[in-house]
Amino acid sequence: PRFDDRPPDRRPEKALLRLRSEMKLFANLRPVRLTAALAAASPLKEEIVAGADLLFVRELTGGIYFGEPRGIEEREGQRVGFNTEVYSEGEIRRIARVAFEAARLRRGRVHSVDKSNVLESSQLWRAVVREVAAGYPEVELHHVLVDNCAMQLIARPRQFDVLLTSNMFGDILSDEAAMLTGSIGMLPSASLGESRDGTRPGLYEPVHGSAPDIAGRGQANPLAAIQSLALLLRYSLGRDDAAAAIEAAVERVLQRGLRTPDLAEGGQPAVSTGEMSAEVARALSG
Repeated sequence: PRFDDRPPDRRPEKALLRLRSEMKLFANLRPVRLTAALAAASPLKEEIVAGADLLFVRELTGGIYFGEPRGIEEREGQRVGFNTEVYSEGEIRRIARVAFEAARLRRGRVHSVDKSNVLESSQLWRAVVREVAAGYPEVELHHVLVDNCAMQLIARPRQFDVLLTSNMFGDILSDEAAMLTGSIGMLPSASLGESRDGTRPGLYEPVHGSAPDIAGRGQANPLAAIQSLALLLRYSLGRDDAAAAIEAAVERVLQRGLRTPDLAEGGQPAVSTGEMSAEVARALSG
């Protein structure tokens, strides 16, 4: 909070955007899976969210967060703020390939999210995604407007497999989808660049922020951070076995009924950050 009044180019978020840009981390993967043990923790009815398992593939280095021109200036005696939503064909094509490759390993369905009824950038997005889809005949492609997608995520989340989104749309929709799991503290993410020489640069982090209001209290949910490590093992180190072991350990701890404060309901006892972490480590070693 002490940085809230800084000019835009001096805020911490600017550093994160630059890190993504300079590392060329154009693909952000955000899995959203409701474990059966947490079905009651979601604010939505269990019959709606049970079995929800989606993957957001979000373009991360283009769109309105990086487009130029941008700024705040005075025009005719008034301050005017402006940002530019811009996507090139190449940017759309490479993120679309990531989504279709992911869908091929999952349930074979891609929903491409846009606002093509209003935005020219979205019209190009839809056209290029359709062209990429021709190379993946085994994958179903559906186009969905972002406002309808926001509604459908709450009304019928199980219809979705892979959601392909622009930078801003993915940022907003994936946070909404966190409520399917009961807490944003459950969501990991992987930001990936192009594969080179058998390695793939990546930045791994929970979807949630730093939560300064509960810093030092032992209340934070560590599971998104732990599962981000699982994604690192899977995507950058090629250790899918180790990643699966971590994810299974998290599942076992939740099945035993352990809950951090963000997940506890109706007087259910809550464990601390350290206690939850220790239990996952114990489940992993056991």
